[in-house]
Amino acid sequence: MKQIRIHFYKTSLGKEPVRDWLHGLSIDDKKLIGTEMKTVEFGWPIGMPVVRKIERDLWEVRIHITDGIARVLFTVIADQMILLHGFVKKSQKMPANDLKTTRERLKDLHHE
Repeated sequence: MKQIRIHFYKTSLGKEPVRDWLHGLSIDDKKLIGTEMKTVEFGWPIGMPVVRKIERDLWEVRIHITDGIARVLFTVIADQMILLHGFVKKSQKMPANDLKTTRERLKDLHHE
């Protein structure tokens, strides 16, 4: 049984940035990401090496794909896992602009 349900963050214009990002990936990479997200859905709460807490109300799932390590940043509200941002990270350090984007989306979500 699912512990948590996945939802995509939606902008005020109805765009779903994580879904759009996923569409740009290869079928193999999408499958890898889907499998790992399913692990989180059915296993929540789950920790390392699958999920890492970034800060209050913000976690990341790391998935090894063709071009590096895909990162999907999300928050949890009640029984929903809301995917806020996705990107492929080439280095160890979290890129500041990706973290900023994620925080803005999280803030936007709490103001709805």
